[in-house]
Amino acid sequence: MQERRSEVGNVGPYLARVGEALDHMLEKGYGDPAPRREAWTAALAGPLPEEGIGADGVVDELVGTLIPNGTRLTEPGFWSWITTGPDTVPVVAAAAASLASPQRYMITPFNLLEELSLDWLAELCSLGKEMKGVYSSGGSVANLVALGAARQWALERAGVDPAADGLGGRELALYASEEAHHTVQRSAGVLGIGRSRVRRIPADEQQRMRVDALREAIAADAAAGVLPVAVVGTAGTTNTGAVDPLQELGEIAHEHGAWFHIDGAYGLLGVLDERVESLYAGVELADSAIVDPHKWLGAPVGIAATFVRDRAILERAFTQEPAAYLGFDDERPIEVSLDSPGIPYMDHSVELSSPARGVVVWSIVRELGRGGIRARIRRDNDLARRLAEHVRLHPRLELVTEPVLSICCFRYAAEGIADLDAFNETVLRRLLRETPYLPSSTLVGGAYVIRPCFINARTREEDVDGLVTAVVAIGDELRTGGEAAPQSS
Repeated sequence: MQERRSEVGNVGPYLARVGEALDHMLEKGYGDPAPRREAWTAALAGPLPEEGIGADGVVDELVGTLIPNGTRLTEPGFWSWITTGPDTVPVVAAAAASLASPQRYMITPFNLLEELSLDWLAELCSLGKEMKGVYSSGGSVANLVALGAARQWALERAGVDPAADGLGGRELALYASEEAHHTVQRSAGVLGIGRSRVRRIPADEQQRMRVDALREAIAADAAAGVLPVAVVGTAGTTNTGAVDPLQELGEIAHEHGAWFHIDGAYGLLGVLDERVESLYAGVELADSAIVDPHKWLGAPVGIAATFVRDRAILERAFTQEPAAYLGFDDERPIEVSLDSPGIPYMDHSVELSSPARGVVVWSIVRELGRGGIRARIRRDNDLARRLAEHVRLHPRLELVTEPVLSICCFRYAAEGIADLDAFNETVLRRLLRETPYLPSSTLVGGAYVIRPCFINARTREEDVDGLVTAVVAIGDELRTGGEAAPQSS
C-alpha cells in the first residue's frame, strides 16, 4: 500500500484555492449557517482515519465545508466582540511568517520587526519611547504579563523575589474598577495574589472608576497591613468604551507606592482621535500598558502587546532556568542567524515558542501609516455617534450611554412594555437570527441593552442605519402581536 505523506512542497497552488474561497466568502457573506449545521457536522465528525486523504483532499474539505460555515466576524454587520475579521494585508503577512519565520527568534528581519513594530505601536498609543514591549496571544496573557511585572516590582521593594521564592507570606491587593475586564481577576489568581484580593472599585454614572472610592480602598488596606501592588486603569471598557480618569489614578498609585497599569486592550488607540485625546491624559504615568492589535488595528486574532517602562523587570519575573540546548555564546561574532536568538522575548513573557507577530503589526502600519490608522479610529467613533443620533431622534428608542469611543449602548423602550430587559433580549435574539446585524448585549446600571462595537473595517454607514431600522421593526412587531413578549396590562 502506498504511504501518504504530508504535502511539503509548494504551497502556492493550495493557498490560491483557499484564497479564492475566502474572497467568495467576503463577497457573498456566510448567510445563516444554522440550517446547515447537520450537514457540516456529518461531513467532519467521524473516527480517527486509518488512511489519509492527501493534501488535495484536505484542501477540498477546507474550501467546500469549513470556510463556507465559519463564524460571521468578517461580515459588515458583525459588532458583537471586540475582535473582527482581519484585513487583507495582515492576513498575507501572517501567512508569509508562518513559513518564512515560524518562530520570532534568531537574527532575521522578522526578529527586527518584532521590536520595531512594538516601538511604533507604543508611539501610536502615546506611551513614550522609553516603554518597551513584548507580544503575546491576547489581552488575557498581556494583562498577566503586566501584572506579573507589577507583582515582581512591588515585592522586590519589600525585600522579596516572588519569581524565585514566592510571595513571602505577604498579603497583596490589586485595585480595578467594577467595569474592568475579568482577566484582571484571572491574572490575580494565576499570580498567587488571589482573585478575592482584587478590590472592585465602584464606577460613577459614566462607568469610570471613582477616585474617592479608590482612595478609601487603598487607605483601608494600608491600615490592615496589605501591600498595594497595582492600580489598574481601563482605557476603553469592553462594556461601554468608558475611559477611567487615568491622570488621577496614576497619581494615586504612585502616591501610595503602587504600580500603575493601563488596560488599553481595546481603547488605547483611541488616543489618536483628537476629539477624545484629552481623556488619555495620564498615559505617560503608566508603568505598564497593554493594547491588542487584533482589535482596533484589524490584525488576525492572537496578537496583543504588553509595554513596561523597565523591561528588566519582565526578565526577573519571567526568566527561564538555562537550558543546555538553547545555549548561545555571547562572545562569538554573529555570522549566521542561528548564532543568536536576537532579542530574548522568551525571558520577557510566559511564551517560549511563539510566532512572529511583529511582522503582522508592521504590515498594518506600513500599509496605513499613522494618518490612515487615525482615520480608521475616527471613522469607527463616528459610526457610534451616528447610531446615537438616530436613537436620540427616535421616539421608541433609548440611548443608555453616550458613546465615548466606538461602542453605543441603546434599547427599544416604547411605552407600555412591562419588562424592558426581557423585551430587548427577544429583540436581540431575533436580530441575530433574522438580520445581517450582529451586535451583542450587556448590562449598564442593571439594564439590559443592545451593544454594537464598531471596529469592523467592512462596516458602512448604511449598515448602522439598517441596524436602527431592524431594531424598530422587530420591536414594533413584538408590541403589536408578533412573537410573544412581555407587555404591561
